[in-house]
Amino acid sequence: MIELGHASKAIAWFLPFQAIKRLLMKTELRIVAGSLRGRKLSVHVSESMRPTPQMVREALFSILGNAVPDRLFVDIFAGTGVNGMEALSRGAKAAFFIERDFGLADAVLGHLKKFNLTKTAKLFRTDSYRWVASFKAPREPINVFISPPFADLESRPEVLVDAITQLQERIAPDSNIILQAERGSTIEERPELESWERRSYGRNVLYLWQKEDVLAPATEQPV
Repeated sequence: MIELGHASKAIAWFLPFQAIKRLLMKTELRIVAGSLRGRKLSVHVSESMRPTPQMVREALFSILGNAVPDRLFVDIFAGTGVNGMEALSRGAKAAFFIERDFGLADAVLGHLKKFNLTKTAKLFRTDSYRWVASFKAPREPINVFISPPFADLESRPEVLVDAITQLQERIAPDSNIILQAERGSTIEERPELESWERRSYGRNVLYLWQKEDVLAPATEQPV
């Protein structure tokens, strides 16, 4: 059996610590606009959980514009919850946060309390796909933001697309669904997204879809 010297033992302990540190880093995310403008969320990020970059978040809410105030905002795969909180800051009527990871969900709840958002927010600590399967959409238009883990974009695109299809069927006309994906992921090959508007921001891609009112009155035909 080989005995490690003091220096070797220190290195053997230090390297795992550094590896863990790289996997779990602390950072701050800033609310861009609205009543909470400038407020910061202190969050832990890792390779498996990367928050929506501020540039992409700004683009998302610029695109939605006046469709945010007085609507429900659904933040699926909420992660840090920064997108739902940004929506509430900008006047959303309410926000749903769906996050399976209990550690992340606890952090979201902590920030909701810190920012006095608990009256207009609801946190669901559950699997996002299960939540979608049981979701009963309101009759009025809503905004749904979906930011799945890269593994789901790459290895489970059919499950993700099935969940999106369920949402498309249930939400009211004029509702919006936004999918955040990554350039080069398998989800790009899905034909179900061909008609969606696509906007790229570095390696991040936003897919945008709005539900049309299929029950709009038909044009009268001449007699």
